[in-house]
Amino acid sequence: MTDSSRAFPLTREAVQGAHQLIMPHIHRTPVFTSCTLSSLASTPQSPTALEGTAHEGHTPAHPGINLFFKCENYQRAGAFKSRGAFHALARLSDEEVQRGVVTHSSGNHAQALALAARTRGIPAYVVMPAISAPSKVSVTKAYGASVIPSGPTSQEREAVVAEVIQKTDATLIPPYDHSDIILGQGTMALEFEEQVREIPGGEQGLHAIVTPCGGGGMLSGVATAMLGTGTHVFGAEPSFQGADDCRRGLATGSRITTVKTLTIADGLRTPVGEIPWSVISDPAKVRGMFAVSEEEIKRAMALVIERMKLLIEPSAAVPVAVVLFNEEFRKLVQEEGPWNVGVVLSGGNTTLEAIGKLFAAS
Repeated sequence: MTDSSRAFPLTREAVQGAHQLIMPHIHRTPVFTSCTLSSLASTPQSPTALEGTAHEGHTPAHPGINLFFKCENYQRAGAFKSRGAFHALARLSDEEVQRGVVTHSSGNHAQALALAARTRGIPAYVVMPAISAPSKVSVTKAYGASVIPSGPTSQEREAVVAEVIQKTDATLIPPYDHSDIILGQGTMALEFEEQVREIPGGEQGLHAIVTPCGGGGMLSGVATAMLGTGTHVFGAEPSFQGADDCRRGLATGSRITTVKTLTIADGLRTPVGEIPWSVISDPAKVRGMFAVSEEEIKRAMALVIERMKLLIEPSAAVPVAVVLFNEEFRKLVQEEGPWNVGVVLSGGNTTLEAIGKLFAAS
């Protein structure tokens, strides 16, 4: 792993420094609005939608929500992960660069690191679960990385990574559990807050940002970038098969280290890392975590594709589903709003075939 003694502190100033470092290599992704989705988010859910939940029989929330979408699906390599990958590689020593880099990832970090390594002209070794989407594997290889298959769990991935390091002496660039990755991911928040103020209706800035949460690198990065700005930061997870490990961990006060889930939001199948947890578990930095069902994720994804004409992957639809369907979040906004809510569309690495299969199963 990169030398932790050289790690920057997790501060807004450090995120600003990371942004300057990676600007030549990343896209300043657009921020879009949607009157249709803002209207849907501000409309009470039907009582039948709350049946079988803790909110059954209660008056549905009637929040005032004005939505802004940070479109990281337009980022290089198709997802926000390029920010952290380019920052981590920029921070390597000359000796580390010569040895090449290794990581484990289900897809988006794999592609991002492969692209960043190709840009630097160094070898990249990527351990990918055998169940990874074939399209993500092929793109990672197309960027020039050597792909090594593994089992689906974090423990299985890390065991294969250890074997690769023993053979190649490559430097580990973790997908989320490293300060350089966190600071790189946080750069999207700096752009987001600036861009929203330039859009009609966004002059007051963002009252809240909702991001997906898997390993927690993006959520902790955004929280670090927004600390002290007055913008509330929230995380969004799938609930399927215990994928909401961060939400559950916060409820018990202890980080959950193992997750086994086949949620359709495949980018969020990992447990929150130790360093991201140190940020996320601080209520002054991350105000809350919310979880949504598989069906809600699919409904949100369909709305973004059909109404906004944006191609996103299921993981990117999770925060959209929270804003539209999670009654706890919606009641909070009703009580404190109206709010300008920023939603991070984290990536668009999917295929028409995968989308067809996803909705054919509905």
